[in-house]
Amino acid sequence: MIKLIGILVVAVGFALRFNTLLVVMAAGIVTGLVAGMSFNEIMTLFGKYFIENRYMTLPVVLMVPVIGLLERHGLQERAETLIRRTRAATAGRVLLLYCAVRQISISLGVNIGGHAGAVRPLVAPMAEGAARAQHGAVSAKTVESIRAHAAAAENVGNFFGEDIFIAVGAILLMKGFFDAQKIEVSVWAMALWGLPSALVAFAAMGWRARALDRRIAREAAKEAAR
Repeated sequence: MIKLIGILVVAVGFALRFNTLLVVMAAGIVTGLVAGMSFNEIMTLFGKYFIENRYMTLPVVLMVPVIGLLERHGLQERAETLIRRTRAATAGRVLLLYCAVRQISISLGVNIGGHAGAVRPLVAPMAEGAARAQHGAVSAKTVESIRAHAAAAENVGNFFGEDIFIAVGAILLMKGFFDAQKIEVSVWAMALWGLPSALVAFAAMGWRARALDRRIAREAAKEAAR
């Protein structure tokens, strides 16, 4: 059980809001040391798996300068202006719509969106613009809450939607584990049973989006009453 101490390190680090990358690296180092590995062996494995999986991080690294260039030329402002023209749009509805699009697209094997490519430059500014169109100026606390919910919409749509697609890494990882244990489970069955979880997760996101709109309305009413 002592080898699971890395989970405790991650939980404590996240609870204390330490840097995510440093927390994960610390958890890996601690786990390796407890398992009897030397520090050099742990660093070697870090380098090995980074090189082997660089294709996963390379698109994000390449996307950052592109998004930065677009933002410099007013991408966020354009997105916010566009959403303000839609009277029925609210912050919660914008985020719920994005979550639905993300979940459906990833379940079909089409990977669109992402934190770097969509949430920060488009989705969050559009949700903020919808809140301002409905209630006028919003507080910095409200803006941070909207951004947090935008990140949650991405995570819910991506993580739960991908389990419905048979060729995604999570399904293939589970398939490999079951095969190693000589348990016969088809990828189609795993994808099918991922559907209820995806629907429940989307329903929970819908409740969170509605609660977000109500909270923004209450805070706007309090500000107007002052």
